[in-house]
Amino acid sequence: MGVPGSLVGDDADDPAGAPVTDPSPLRRRLFDRGTWPEASHVAQVLRAETTGGVLLIVAAVVALVWANSGWSDAYADLRDLTVGPSALHLDLSLGTWAADGLLAIFFFVAGLELKREFVAGDLRDPRRAALPVAAAVGGMTVPALIYLLVNLGGDGLVGWAIPTATDIAFAVAILAVISTHLPAGLRTFLLTLAVVDDLLAITVIAVFYTDTLAPLWLLAALVPLGLFAVLVQRRISSGWLLVPLAALTWFCVHESGVHATVAGVLLGFTVPVLRSRQGVKEDREPDSGLGLAEHLEHLVRPLSAGVAVPVFAFFAAGVTVGGWDGLTAALGDRVTLGIMLGLVLGKPIGILLATWLLARFTRADLDDELSWLDVLGLSMLAGVGFTVSLLIGELAFGVGTDAEEHVKVGVLLGSLIAAGGAAVVLRLRNRTYRRLCELELVDLDADGIPDVYQEGERRPSA
Repeated sequence: MGVPGSLVGDDADDPAGAPVTDPSPLRRRLFDRGTWPEASHVAQVLRAETTGGVLLIVAAVVALVWANSGWSDAYADLRDLTVGPSALHLDLSLGTWAADGLLAIFFFVAGLELKREFVAGDLRDPRRAALPVAAAVGGMTVPALIYLLVNLGGDGLVGWAIPTATDIAFAVAILAVISTHLPAGLRTFLLTLAVVDDLLAITVIAVFYTDTLAPLWLLAALVPLGLFAVLVQRRISSGWLLVPLAALTWFCVHESGVHATVAGVLLGFTVPVLRSRQGVKEDREPDSGLGLAEHLEHLVRPLSAGVAVPVFAFFAAGVTVGGWDGLTAALGDRVTLGIMLGLVLGKPIGILLATWLLARFTRADLDDELSWLDVLGLSMLAGVGFTVSLLIGELAFGVGTDAEEHVKVGVLLGSLIAAGGAAVVLRLRNRTYRRLCELELVDLDADGIPDVYQEGERRPSA
């Protein structure tokens, strides 16, 4: 059976047990629905992200309304309220705590998910990982180039990475609002694209947005990180042990000058995905059939999607537009225009181009009943770049500056336009999506696995 993003299908036997012969060569497929374990995992993740996305949108709307009301000073005072011990250099504003602290939880989950996909998921085969990786790279490169072209010769070049990120929670919330039923192959592509995008984004933050570096603090971070790794490799999941070590790792990375959210990804990468043989034998791992990475993901994802990201959105999205004059001033800034064009045009162009090139040079076909219109719709949806885009905007231009306010306007408007365009395109195909989703639920033999995921075991990929 092929997998989402798979370029090559697997040979199989027919129901009678005799090998199936096909004189024609195997055709390569993009956006295959994949295996049942992967599809069910993706569906579970997207349900959690949908709830978090709705909370994110609510938090952003509340922040926008409050920041543009008669009580805007109260919003600014709350966002800038400083808490924490100054002796440890942790006397930070609530907005900074949300960006540096809470988003570390978000990136910890992203690290867990990325490692799971490439160790135990359908993307462990490099050929199968080619599509989302290529699409993520294309979806970051073209928006950055568009932003740089718009801001060439200006002072805003430092913000080139702002339109390169995709916000999976916001995107799936849009899907829920417009009641679009994406089939399994497209759902998996969207999630894996966003996960790879997150990894590339945190790499960009670490490499390009570190102004000063304290190497000794970075080396010190290896101590609690190493102890954390030893404990999780021994399948020890006690929060009383892991949380203090994670917090100490975060503190050391924060003091090093590297953005503290990088600690979240590093911690996530240390957690084992597969169950140990000893753990299976003694049945002492957290959940039967799950490795520690998936167990921790189940525990932490609700905190990330339901608290960390919405709270960050509340403090980051509250831009005081200043009425029509303020909006026109923001739209006249090349920083704002570069962000909007990068999200609305750059993302779909980059993802479409990367996907087309992959199909062209590998002679791959789209999966049955899917069209390039579906790829266009998902590519436009990837232009929703809310959370990480706002974070990069703060790192690039600082908090409270005019440029940073214009960044917020660009990210908000660009994400809304991208979401609206994606909604129109995907709704055009919703009847097909609904039929495919209903087909993916049929289980006539009542074995707990939908029949479409077993048909591939009796025939080769077309």
